[in-house]
Amino acid sequence: MQSQSWIILLAVIYIILMQLCTAEGLSSKEEDKMASLPGQPPVSFQQYAGYITIDQKQQRALFYYFVEAETEPASKPLVLWLNGGPGCSSVGAGAFSEHGPFRPSGGEKLVINEYSWNKEANMLYLESPAGVGFSYSANTSFYVSVNDTITAQDNLIFLQQWFVKFPEYKSRDFFITGESYAGHYVPQLAKLIVDSGLNFRLKGIAIGNPLLEFNTDINSEGDYYWSHSLISDATYELVNSVCNISQLWRESIRGSLSAACKAVNAQLSSEIPYEIDNYDVTADVCVDYLQSQFTVHNHPLRPKFQFSLQEGSDQPEAGENVDLCIQEKSYHYLNRKDVQEALHAQLVGISNWSFCSRVMHYERQNLEIPTIDVVGSLVSSGIRVLVYSGDQDSVIPFLGTRILVNGLAKELKLNTTATYRPWFEDKQVGGWTQVYGQILTFTTIRDGSHMAPFSSPKRSLALFKAFLAGIPLAN
Repeated sequence: MQSQSWIILLAVIYIILMQLCTAEGLSSKEEDKMASLPGQPPVSFQQYAGYITIDQKQQRALFYYFVEAETEPASKPLVLWLNGGPGCSSVGAGAFSEHGPFRPSGGEKLVINEYSWNKEANMLYLESPAGVGFSYSANTSFYVSVNDTITAQDNLIFLQQWFVKFPEYKSRDFFITGESYAGHYVPQLAKLIVDSGLNFRLKGIAIGNPLLEFNTDINSEGDYYWSHSLISDATYELVNSVCNISQLWRESIRGSLSAACKAVNAQLSSEIPYEIDNYDVTADVCVDYLQSQFTVHNHPLRPKFQFSLQEGSDQPEAGENVDLCIQEKSYHYLNRKDVQEALHAQLVGISNWSFCSRVMHYERQNLEIPTIDVVGSLVSSGIRVLVYSGDQDSVIPFLGTRILVNGLAKELKLNTTATYRPWFEDKQVGGWTQVYGQILTFTTIRDGSHMAPFSSPKRSLALFKAFLAGIPLAN
């Protein structure tokens, strides 16, 4: 605990110093205002995009895209969204593939996303850390070794400077949301805000399919594979007795598989075909792009999930009107020069924008730092926490997440205030939910993928609306 206090103190000192260094390099809000995006249908809300300089000396800047609420923005809360990876884009994934106001369609146009989260909030999408998406460091030595501490500190500096640029939002209720490795980014940033005593109106966090505790989360993959008929009984036994999934991850990251793990990996590869998306095991794939060099998900054990940006015909939609090729279309759209100009974006040290960083190297040992205890400290501080899981994700399955949240509730001695039960949206089961102490909630999204707002947009919006309002999901 003493070492944690020193880390917090040093972080606060660092943040104050960086504030002093970056204040003079802050552009005005009006300079970041956008007239419109290429191919965009007319809308009534305002959009902004641009950079916040985090370190003037090192020329490190983070890129953001901000969309005001569709109606009555002055009365709606502010929500920050962070994608995970580590190293993947909140603009390409969150804004243009999941819950932003527009989605790229066939040809050169954008279409309205009827389940956009800016129906309920003012949405701020941040590409973090530097080296992700349009965010950059002119001093490329920064990219050599990036970690959770740096990311949280830079994100906090970003928020401080962003509130200087948009002072009208500093008094709004504020929520931090994200998915996947944002299970690290979101609670770590929230805790830094709480511990630093900054006057942000932080009310809650929501994290989807989050990495919270490495062994529990990753080893639940084997159980998920078997329970969803992706692997045989024999392979399931190998996973449980010879080389479990977390061991396979570790050895793969080190680049050297033991003989035992090689055998298990070979079995998994033979039984789970290329055409199964581990992030959404029941979904079809975007077949027009299967030969790509483009990695949508930055997953150390998923080299098969690569797509090309070849032009192709539109795919049939699946589920809740989901375009299976939306990520590929988003990649194509965000690499257009006219789009980058409209977004006030730059390509610094890279030739193309990418979904997941090809220049920034994240310290992989950070994956094994548990954050479930950080979530617990936020709950103890009175911050509302929603942990949700798309139930078709095998990469960070709901199985491990449910165990971790339930264990945290017991540790904090939180009574169940809403027993495990189904919730409904438009007369259909939206998923299952359980509430502890009216402050900690676990929820599944039925038919949801690792990126639940992409695959289950209507149900995700219903969950988001309830979370902001602090009300239980309808049953």
